Amino acid sequence: MPELLWKAYIDFEISEGEYDRTRELFERLLDRTKHLKVWISCAKFEASAMEEQNLCIQNARRVFEKALNYFRMSAPELKEERAMLLDEWLDMEKSFGQPGDVSLVEPKLPKKLKKRKQIASEDGLAGYEEYIDYVFPEEAHAHNLKILEKAREWKRQRLASGADD
Repeated sequence: MPELLWKAYIDFEISEGEYDRTRELFERLLDRTKHLKVWISCAKFEASAMEEQNLCIQNARRVFEKALNYFRMSAPELKEERAMLLDEWLDMEKSFGQPGDVSLVEPKLPKKLKKRKQIASEDGLAGYEEYIDYVFPEEAHAHNLKILEKAREWKRQRLASGADD
């Protein structure tokens, strides 16, 4: 199991106080996989590295920003992972105490929406499945524009059909 080998290697370097080597390992691992747990582990490592506290906090925030950017740009379908990342970041900011800044994270938090989608079962009966969708602040604006465009389209169709009557 390669993930256990990576974890053991990283833990060993941390125990030896080799923080630069640990950073290199995390970078190599993140080149191979962009898994949520790896991003979070990397940020937690940066937050707890035995260096000056403000530098640790800045490094942890930088990791969270890179992870957030990855999930936003390269994997937009992984909304739940992105929301979990933001929750972890918020918890970490709270744990920093005075130097923590939750106002960096709170505006980025998504709204949770409970939605339903129709599914067809094997016996041909249709049913509904409920799921949670996440709407992020930067996506909410685009979503509102789509609604307005559909309303304009509906209005054009109404006017066109009204002119025919």
